Formats: sequence, structure tokens, C-alpha cells
Amino acid sequence: MRRRSGLQLAGLLSLPVLWLVVAYLGALAVLLVSSFWMVNGFTGDVVHSFTLQNFRTLVTEDVYRTVALRSLGVAVSVTVICTVLAVPMAFYMAKVASPRSRHWLVILILTPLWASYLVKAYAWRILLANGGPFDDLFGGPGYGLFAVILVLSYMWLPYMILPVYAGLERLPDSLLDASSDLGARGWRTFRAVVLPMLIPSIFAGSIFTFSLSLGDYITVQIVGGKSQLIGNLVYANIGAANNLPFAAAIATVPVVIMVVYLVAVRRSGALEEL
Repeated sequence: MRRRSGLQLAGLLSLPVLWLVVAYLGALAVLLVSSFWMVNGFTGDVVHSFTLQNFRTLVTEDVYRTVALRSLGVAVSVTVICTVLAVPMAFYMAKVASPRSRHWLVILILTPLWASYLVKAYAWRILLANGGPFDDLFGGPGYGLFAVILVLSYMWLPYMILPVYAGLERLPDSLLDASSDLGARGWRTFRAVVLPMLIPSIFAGSIFTFSLSLGDYITVQIVGGKSQLIGNLVYANIGAANNLPFAAAIATVPVVIMVVYLVAVRRSGALEEL
């Protein structure tokens, strides 16, 4: 009887795994396969024959290399900004604030995630517009790559704060006290004790901030001005150009980058922090 119950439980648990394989990995497989197709230049129909022309275009055309590097730079910039902001905020939440205040601070960090993505993006568009509040106060950065990095950093900051906060909560206070008793000052304690133990948590948060920034196109459409990133090229080739195979080939670029990144950070223990 117990064995039958165990088999039934295993069968129920296998359903989410099956859904992951079919819906998620299956979609990626279709994306990869379709990237090797091409579009007939006369009829506009998709030709289901194997070709490397799409990837050859991505490699040989300067514009696509430039967009890929620009997208990578934006993703790295957003991740660095989120890390610099998240670490002191999370440290205050975990080690300085009272236990009662921590709960409210966590709620405040999570509150922006409950708002609509589009509402937040268009709110920033109003702030950054010519004649907007930022223009009156600071001269206004306007629209462009700086605006994209600013807005994406705001969007994804909670995804960096929460893993770092969880990592700091697991850090024993006795280690900080021992470092202080041995004569280490605040910065030395942070650099020698806290930061090495936070590396997996920072990498865990960077998986979110890096991947979400690398594939985003809505924020770029709203505040990016004339700037183009990978997501915009995918959208343009699906819509106006009606070239699904080439759009699929472009979409494989961030997938490959993320696979390489995940393999690189796996040994740091970041995946266990998710």
C-alpha cells in the first residue's frame, strides 16, 4: 500500500517535469530548428530546408554584431548597478534593521513587482521626457541607452536585493563580531568576511538581472529612442519583415549567452541560491 502511494506521488510530481520538457524545452527546440530555415524572397513563404544563411548573416553583418555587443553591455551595466545598490540595502535589511522592520522593508521591496510592467515603463517615459520632472530638475537625460539602463535597473533591482538579503540572513552574526574583536574595521570586515560569502547570492541575482535585461525589448521601445537591442530586432523581424527564421536565429543569441553564463557561474554555488 505504501509503495503504491509512493508511485502515485512520483507520478504526480513527474507532471510538472513533463510540462517543463514539453512547453519550455520543446519551445526552445522549435526555436533552434526554425532558425535553420529561410524565407523565400519572392513568395515570402518559409522554406523548411537546412541552411546556415541566417547565422552567417548575424556573424558577417556589422549591424548585428554591434547590436549584440550593445545588448550585452546594457545587461552587464544593469547587473553592476543593481549589485552596487542591492548589497548595502540588503545588508541594512538583514543586519541593521530591527526584526519587525525587516518584514516591512521586504514588503516595500516587493511592492513595485505588483505593479504592471507597462505602467512602470510609461511612468519612466513621462519622467524622462523633454519638459518632464527630470528635465526641470536635472536637465533630463532624455531617451536613449542611458534611459534604458536606468529604467531596467529600477525594474530588476528587487530581483538582486532578495537573493542578497537571503544570503545575508544566513550569515552568522558571530562572524561579524569575531572580525570586530580581532580588530578589523567595517570595510575590512565587509571585504574579507561578508563579500566572499555573498558571491553565490550576487551571482544568483545576476542571473535574473542579466537575462531579463539581455532579452528585454519593451523598455527599449518606450524609452530607448533610436537605440536597438536584440529584443527589438527579434520583434521587427517577426512583424514588419515577416522573417520568422531570421528572428529565431537572432533569438538564439541571448539563449547561447545565458547558457554560457550559467555554466560559468555554476561552480560558484549560485544555482543553489535560486
